Formats: sequence, structure tokens, C-alpha cells
Amino acid sequence: MTKLELAFAEIEKLPPTEQNEFVAWILEELHSEQRWAKLFAASSDVLSNLADEALLEHKAKKTKKLDPETL
Repeated sequence: MTKLELAFAEIEKLPPTEQNEFVAWILEELHSEQRWAKLFAASSDVLSNLADEALLEHKAKKTKKLDPETL
């Protein structure tokens, strides 16, 4: 028995209302992950440019160390 089959067997032990809640939650999580993956894929150029800019500022000594105590 696979882990997925074991999970389904456990879910089937729940009352129908809890099964529905669980299914709604897991579907929302799956859709959320898909949305994040699309957003990150679409923003890779932007993130790369921001990283390059941050590195240039650091090399130009325009940055300062963060003190976690003052954040």
C-alpha cells in the first residue's frame, strides 16, 4: 500500500463533514502551490535584477549590517 493509499484510508475514517473540510483544504493548498510556482516563474527576471542591484550596492559599500536587536 502506498503512502497515498494509507492517507486515503485514514481520511475515509473521518465523518463526511470532516472529509469534505479536508478535501477543500488540500485542494486549496494544491492551487496555492500552483499559483506560487507561476508567480515565481514569472518573476525570475525581476528577482535576478534585484539581486544584482543589491550585490552592486554591497560592493559599493552602500549597505550596512543589520542588527536583529533593532529590527
